[in-house]
Amino acid sequence: MKFRRIFLVVMDSVGMGHAKDAYLYHDFGANTLGHIIEKTKIKLPNMNRFGLSNLLKNENKKTIGCYTNMEEVSNGKDTLTGHSEMMGIITKVPFQTFTETGFPKELIEELEEKTGRKVIGNKNASGTVIIEELGEEHMKTGAMIVYTSADSVLQIAAHEEVIPLEELYHICEIAREITKKPEYKVGRVIARPFIGTPGHFTRTPNRHDYALDPAGVTDLDELKRNGLDVIAIGKIRDIFNGRGITESIKTTSNLDGINKIIAMFQKDFHGLCFANLNDFDSKYGHRRDVEGYAKALKELDRFIPFMLKELRDDDLLIFTADHGNDPTWKGTDHTRENVPLFIYSKTLPKTGKIATRKSFADLGETIVDNFGCVKKGVGESFLDEITTRN
Repeated sequence: MKFRRIFLVVMDSVGMGHAKDAYLYHDFGANTLGHIIEKTKIKLPNMNRFGLSNLLKNENKKTIGCYTNMEEVSNGKDTLTGHSEMMGIITKVPFQTFTETGFPKELIEELEEKTGRKVIGNKNASGTVIIEELGEEHMKTGAMIVYTSADSVLQIAAHEEVIPLEELYHICEIAREITKKPEYKVGRVIARPFIGTPGHFTRTPNRHDYALDPAGVTDLDELKRNGLDVIAIGKIRDIFNGRGITESIKTTSNLDGINKIIAMFQKDFHGLCFANLNDFDSKYGHRRDVEGYAKALKELDRFIPFMLKELRDDDLLIFTADHGNDPTWKGTDHTRENVPLFIYSKTLPKTGKIATRKSFADLGETIVDNFGCVKKGVGESFLDEITTRN
């Protein structure tokens, strides 16, 4: 074991340039980080110290750790697929999407019958737009708002005073069971509660995701089996449906997540702290809010020195992403991109660029390698590469 604690921070959707197969997804030319920086001229000095500008501009400036980019092997460009690959599960058959047609009549009828509530919506829509469109009707009738997106998701929005959270969560559990059928199999069912009055609706932080169980044994399962801590911050627990998690901490925003990551530096644990900062994707990427995305990046960049200060000598800090979501790109979908990989420890003997990772699975393989657990062999560990002197 080289490190006692590893902190893995996923900057949800912060891609850095189209993948080599991006043309298959109509994403050739997408570049989340590159285009945001180009459009807004934001400065990210601490990410640049990690190697961001080197990756984007092919520079060779001195860095404080190791850096590279990662390529995705799985078929897909969503949260579940990206995180699963990081932990050793390659998705070969993409999850079902219902972007063009909405959900089949038979699925909707079964959901209505089993929940006792009618469905309105049933189309591809932005979550904030559809609650403004249908929120008043929902409040008058009690019907649940069902919608999807370009992702493999079934989302159910409800006003917390019309459908209480406990009932909404139960409805989503019913929907999850229905959508386990092969013909309906979506990656996630998501509860999307909101509050307010017509024209002034606001989504609350009581979102809950219902993912499918991982398709096999993950690196998280292996860590837990070996008695190591696996602490999930943000929606990590939901992504893995609780599998391989020993402790889960909810967050309400990127800033809340950052603060909870920093708080974990004070905790004496042995294993992995796995965090997801979701606002990049849900609040700014999907809404094509370039300025908002830039501000969120600056916010994280500002807190990086606080994180570095709290690190112990036997800690390893890693930043990466799960896919892209270029807010300058067409539509509102994720984008098929490579993702950055920034690696730092106070005792890291090596700095500079390491080999491009040919799979997100290299990340999980490195983590289990560090803790002496059984490696799945899906990815290739880079532990020796970062712990060998230049």
